[in-house]
Amino acid sequence: MKKLSPEKNPKQLETAFEQVQKFYQFMNANKLEVVEFSKDATYIKLVRKHNQTVQPIPVFAAHAPAAPAAAAKTGPAAAPAVRPAPEGETIKAPMSGIFYRAPSPSSPPYVREGDAVKEGQVICVLEAMKVFNELKAEKNCVIEKVLSENGKPVEPNQDLFLIK
Repeated sequence: MKKLSPEKNPKQLETAFEQVQKFYQFMNANKLEVVEFSKDATYIKLVRKHNQTVQPIPVFAAHAPAAPAAAAKTGPAAAPAVRPAPEGETIKAPMSGIFYRAPSPSSPPYVREGDAVKEGQVICVLEAMKVFNELKAEKNCVIEKVLSENGKPVEPNQDLFLIK
């Protein structure tokens, strides 16, 4: 960023600061990672720092049984559900992407059915736009069943693991 010398008048300092604020707001509004601006002797570059962890998104949800009124409305003409919701608590996908059980094809899976998992332990990887995002357990649990197929796409809030 251009360094402003103290001999510049306060109006010029204010203008430069306002310019940086506008670029920052533009960067945030458009979810940009880097913004660069150059005009005459002015050069501004804003870079967003990255945190290597996945954004904290709740991935545990208890399923309530379906309401009887909703069951009564479905008739024979209704399309069958692709996959019935599992009974019990599940870990859900926080985003869409490709679900991987292991860090590489030759590696063992992060977790298997019956494994006890500790809070913060990596349980799978979701690939989105060539970025591999580790999904970590938010609490201690036991993996009862793996609900998604390795290497297949998943959608946000799709059940990945049945836990207890």
